[in-house]
Formats: sequence, C-alpha cells, structure tokens
Amino acid sequence: MSEIVFTPFPHDAMVEGVEAIAVAMEAEGWRPSLLVGVGRGGLTPAVFLSHRMGIQLVSIDYSTRIAQFGEELVAVLAERSRTGERLLFVEDINDSGKTIGELRTALAAEGAISSNIRFCVLLDNSRSAQRVDYHFRRIDRSITKDWFVFPWEAMAPRETIALEAVEVPERLA
Repeated sequence: MSEIVFTPFPHDAMVEGVEAIAVAMEAEGWRPSLLVGVGRGGLTPAVFLSHRMGIQLVSIDYSTRIAQFGEELVAVLAERSRTGERLLFVEDINDSGKTIGELRTALAAEGAISSNIRFCVLLDNSRSAQRVDYHFRRIDRSITKDWFVFPWEAMAPRETIALEAVEVPERLA
C-alpha cells in the first residue's frame, strides 16, 4: 500500500455540508421528527443539523457493542418509527457502508418502518455497499484514496488516524 494521503475536511466545509443537507430535505418537503447522531463521526454534524433545523437529537454508538448505547437504543428507535416518527441518522462518511448496513439490519430486525428512516452523510462513497438519502459531497473510492480528517478528529495523534485508515485496506489501496 502506498503512503496514506491525509486530506483535511475543514470546519467551513462541514458547516456548508450541514446547510446543504438541510436545504435538500426542505426542498423535498421531508422533515424528520428526530435526528440520530451516529457515534463518533456523525455526532458533530448531527448537533449542527439539530440547531439548524430545530430538531431534537439523540446519539447512538452501535459500533461499541455496549447494549445501552446501541442495541437497546435501536429497539427504542424502531418502535418510534412504528408510531410514525421520522428518523434521520447522521454520519460523517458512508465509506464501505458497514455501519449504515449494520444499523439498517438491526432496525429491520426490530420491526422498524423503513419508509420512516433516512440517512445523511457529509461524504458519500459512490462505491459503498449502502446508499444514503442525502449527502454533501460524493467521492469514488476507486479514484479518491485520501483519508479525510474531519475537524473532530484533528486532535487525534497522526498514528491513531493512520491505524483507523488502514482498518479496511481496500478503501485506500
């Protein structure tokens, strides 16, 4: 594998992306009842979107495998979708699609109404196994191999970011 190219995704781009996602939803006439920030990367954009749209926010961290912050919350969210609430899950990037796919599968297993659930991201990989409903920018991982460093990751040591980048080598190869 060649050297990892770290590309900053600046704060201004994040703000612009949140605004673009809000405008896209408003133009479509779809308004969520509740925002769900997906930890860790989706939390900051979800907070910004919550303030921008005046919509309550909860956070979920399905990837930690701590039941109270993941599986148990999935069941609560699935129930809310069954009562007609619209849920918007917010992530920073849809790269491989693993997290979004796991969330969709878990929600479906709990009987969630899929038409009441949508996903948005700042960066959407066109090669991902999952599709999202709203995105700010689209990349193609067969062309763009950069590892995007979001503002909330800027405090992490470079070595930690590099380890996260190579967790799925085919993303960057």
